[in-house]
Amino acid sequence: MLVRLLICLMLSLLPVTAMAEAQPDSDYVSYIELKPFITNFGGPGKTRFLKCEISIQVGSPDAHHAVNHHMANIRNDLVFLLSAQTEDSVNTVEAQQQLSRKALSKVQDLLLDEEGETYVSDLFFTSFVVQ
Repeated sequence: MLVRLLICLMLSLLPVTAMAEAQPDSDYVSYIELKPFITNFGGPGKTRFLKCEISIQVGSPDAHHAVNHHMANIRNDLVFLLSAQTEDSVNTVEAQQQLSRKALSKVQDLLLDEEGETYVSDLFFTSFVVQ
């Protein structure tokens, strides 16, 4: 009797599990942490350094794969963007937020060119040090 009850209980849970698996990844959110960036910036004169850590937000497994597939190219473009900065473009929070938007646009443009879709929903500086 107890075995029958357990079997009935297990069978009643199967449709719930199947429905959960059938739903699309609309709630999928993942973050890809990039290795830290360390670069000099500011042009001639006193050498300045910038160290930052960046996380990229994606909304699907396909986006996660596309970012990882093009990681070398993404890092290259971000290094050039960061090294092209001036003291004024990194000294305030507002300037850093604007730089974050430029970096997001850079990554999205690259993925659009390579994959036909922007894939990345957001980009965050998780650490930002200027010296």
